[in-house]
Amino acid sequence: MIAFEGNASAIAAIQTLFTMMAEKQEQHGNGQLPPFITEQEGYFFDIYCDEENDGAFRYETRWSPNTTVVLQIAEHFRVNFTLDYEELGNGVYGKATYKDGVLTDTFLENEDFNSYEYDDEEDAYHFEGETFEGDWEILETLLERKIAKL
Repeated sequence: MIAFEGNASAIAAIQTLFTMMAEKQEQHGNGQLPPFITEQEGYFFDIYCDEENDGAFRYETRWSPNTTVVLQIAEHFRVNFTLDYEELGNGVYGKATYKDGVLTDTFLENEDFNSYEYDDEEDAYHFEGETFEGDWEILETLLERKIAKL
């Protein structure tokens, strides 16, 4: 999920941009990039505009986060953002923030993913002496710890 923050007119322009990209994807069935992006990677797929939160969107990427493209959007509209991303099949889980011209990208690494284990017999995860039904809470705890160290 991405959430942009800035002045109302910039957020409205971003809302229009993402709505346009979502419509084009629905028509053509392929990933989208804003027209001012020159790179040919970091496409947005399955774009969903959060009706309740202006400037917040959900979308898919292929294999890795498209932080570079999101950064270019933020710079183009002079806004900040928070991007939560994950692609667990590729060992990708993190959060990128851009505020006042500074990008911070915090993500889990192999040793983080190796700090807990899945028990087939119990159908549960074990982490630091506790048992969890899913790994989301563990991943979020690990990421929050990394962010707190910054």
